[in-house]
Amino acid sequence: KQHSSTTSKRRERTQEEISFEHTMAEGLKDSILGIGNPLLDISAEVKEEEFERWGVKPASAILAEEKHQALYAQLVKDYPVEYIAGGACQNSIRLAQWMLQAEGGTHYVGCVGKDEFAAQLRTAAEKDGVRVHYLEDADHPTGTCAVLVHEKERSLVANLAAANCYKKAHLDSDEVQAAVAAVKLVYATGFFLTVSVESLLSLGEHCLKENKPFCFNLSAEFLIDFFADPMQQVLPYVDVLFGNESEAAAFGKKQGWGEDLKEVALKTAALPKKNTARERLVIFTQGKAPALVAYKGVVTEYAVPPVDPATIVDTNGAGDSFVGGFLAGYVQHKEVPECVRAGNYAASRIIQISGIKPPSTAPDFTWA
Repeated sequence: KQHSSTTSKRRERTQEEISFEHTMAEGLKDSILGIGNPLLDISAEVKEEEFERWGVKPASAILAEEKHQALYAQLVKDYPVEYIAGGACQNSIRLAQWMLQAEGGTHYVGCVGKDEFAAQLRTAAEKDGVRVHYLEDADHPTGTCAVLVHEKERSLVANLAAANCYKKAHLDSDEVQAAVAAVKLVYATGFFLTVSVESLLSLGEHCLKENKPFCFNLSAEFLIDFFADPMQQVLPYVDVLFGNESEAAAFGKKQGWGEDLKEVALKTAALPKKNTARERLVIFTQGKAPALVAYKGVVTEYAVPPVDPATIVDTNGAGDSFVGGFLAGYVQHKEVPECVRAGNYAASRIIQISGIKPPSTAPDFTWA
């Protein structure tokens, strides 16, 4: 009888836990909306000479030029390729959804073609639990991104195609506006500066009016160099800014501040902003070196927990995954150290698998 009673109590406690988890998950519904360029990654392990052949550098991201048009077919012809749902923002949103483990926790907006690649993107995102709101453009194919991987370093060459055709009218549609109104946080990548600045400004205005965090990523050096004007239009709305060390250095150089990343982080955080109710938070990741976080006039270094090099498969998407983990914490009002810990955890899991795919099992991460 005593055994039966103990078992009964244990079962009751489990039911309470399940009820509590359900309540928590309900509270995380409609947490985050991301807007960006949905791309199907065409990923391949390549010989080193491919970087020189196509005029690309390891650890870089560029937009495809005329000389790159043959790259995609050539990759498929010369190497075993893997097709992976991608686009930096969509990657981060999928990882945030995985970390949240809440049905309907995230939304994603972007433009695709009406083709098989678009169907693959939709299936992958929805399988991960993301609610996608794609504008479909019948006149252009779904965007693709060649991912050249050599010895765990990678170079990205994006052919935006349909992704470049996003229209603000879609953002203004009832379906998307309902999602925008419902979410607690908005995230966009710098890559979208080449597509629809007016959409970014509209989202910035919404976040300002509703006092929601508007989060943004510098994304790539070429954006800092060649899209400086639209970036300067968007930055005053930004409450949380992400970048890696090379983007941070490029931004500092462009602003005339030099390349001391701690100083760049502090000065970036202090740039004029529209929502004075929120102090800007700036996060610069540096690979396995400590992340730099500038907030309220102080720069803090956060060490990255080591990952056994033998287990690292693909560093592509470590930054996107870090953002996903960080945002999953931030939207729950976790303290900055906890958000960084979540970001590092998500990145550490992703670099141990090929391609940016949320693991099939739930994260073994406990929020503090």
